[in-house]
Amino acid sequence: QVQLVESGGGLVQPGGSLRLSCEASGIIFSLYAMGWYHQAPGKQRELVAAITTSGSTNYADSVKGRFAISRDNAKKTVYLQMNSLNPEDTGVYYCNAERVYPKSTYWGQGTQVTVSS
Repeated sequence: QVQLVESGGGLVQPGGSLRLSCEASGIIFSLYAMGWYHQAPGKQRELVAAITTSGSTNYADSVKGRFAISRDNAKKTVYLQMNSLNPEDTGVYYCNAERVYPKSTYWGQGTQVTVSS
């Protein structure tokens, strides 16, 4: 059974930082590209950061220079370091694992991040 379990969300003041973690089980983690998605209230889920199996990263323009994605294959965990948070970053953050061949995609249950004073 595949599981992606996110943690690290919470309430933070504007300008603050959080570090999200997503631990995978039931998959060969090193074979999967990993991503973090953000779903703001009333909006669609959007990709904010992704990391390939080789460690290449890409970011949404809105988070470049503020967020950093990383992975630890030995711990089967992907991280999202979020700095300089603003209220627009509020929402649920989902972890995603994706493999091109054979095609497979998995999602975590999400973790809530609230940026508010």
